[in-house]
Amino acid sequence: MTDIPAGLETLDFSYAGGRAAGRFSPVLVGVVGSGNLEVMLESTPNDDCTVRVQTSARGFGPIWQAVVDDFQARHGLAGLRVSINDMGATPAVVSLRLDQAVAELPKEPA
Repeated sequence: MTDIPAGLETLDFSYAGGRAAGRFSPVLVGVVGSGNLEVMLESTPNDDCTVRVQTSARGFGPIWQAVVDDFQARHGLAGLRVSINDMGATPAVVSLRLDQAVAELPKEPA
């Protein structure tokens, strides 16, 4: 038996500053399903990047922290809200979906 409670776990991360993503329509990639996840990017008027993860795989906070830190180190975006709905995706799939979402952003900030 495990001491990790059942149900979804919500993790929130925030990063200050970075390159402004600009204004854009929401971007959605992936699909929530067994072993997968969806990522949505939304424009915000703020000067930070916030990431909210809702995951069925409880107890992996440090791994999520590492994956999201890596994402921010590579892309350094601001004015961005990232929502991740996860059903047990591996860190490599999470990084892939994040990169796919960023690739959908306009090349020049509006």
